[in-house]
Amino acid sequence: MNSFDLNWTAEKVGLASAPPYLEQPNGVFVKGVSFASGGAGIFNTTDESLIKHTIPLAHQLGHFNTVRQRLAKELGSNLQDHLSKSLFPIGIYGLGARKFIVTGIALIGCAPKVRYSSPTGECNKDVNYWAKKYNDELTSMLHELKLELKEFQYSYFDTYSVFTEFVQTPATYGFNETKSACCGLGKLRAKFPCTPLALFCSDRSNHLFWDVYHPTEAAARIFIDMLWRGSGKYTFPMTVEELIAI
Repeated sequence: MNSFDLNWTAEKVGLASAPPYLEQPNGVFVKGVSFASGGAGIFNTTDESLIKHTIPLAHQLGHFNTVRQRLAKELGSNLQDHLSKSLFPIGIYGLGARKFIVTGIALIGCAPKVRYSSPTGECNKDVNYWAKKYNDELTSMLHELKLELKEFQYSYFDTYSVFTEFVQTPATYGFNETKSACCGLGKLRAKFPCTPLALFCSDRSNHLFWDVYHPTEAAARIFIDMLWRGSGKYTFPMTVEELIAI
């Protein structure tokens, strides 16, 4: 989940947007915090050559553990109850988390950066195949974890299928541009990333992609609406609204 998703999930719950951890590194964050880092990944080397300022997952988990220790001092014996009622986008069951929002990999073979490599600007079928394969294994693992961990609860969002709908029937969702990024340079505005020197589209609301990989605000809001109270077609075994109510 990116910062758009986290902020709007908080909005749906009725909370203020979670503050960035590094903005208040000594904070306790009883009402939530964001450890997200744009462009970061599971591996420490993700985007290292291009950005070099991202915070990889391992470091984000370290920040969470620091906050958890502060919460323990603040809440005492109520810590586990507090954590068990909170929502987490990554799996840290061993540190007290019990409710998880899990999102599958999107149709990344259709992202502007990937399309850019094709002379015709078409999606990369091989990339999409492996994204789908990953999602299949992920949902299988979640089912197994549910059987193994009695307190484990989750809501899975099928981002891949929703993106497929966006690409195949864009007008249904208010999009008329699904190939080109709104912000960037070159073919499909994907030769160079979104920077202060990049060109911008005149209306980002009708674009599926903001930059070479990330969706626009318009697309992200649709994701959150589906995740919050969507049908079982894209969000299962329960919606986030149902997950919170447990």
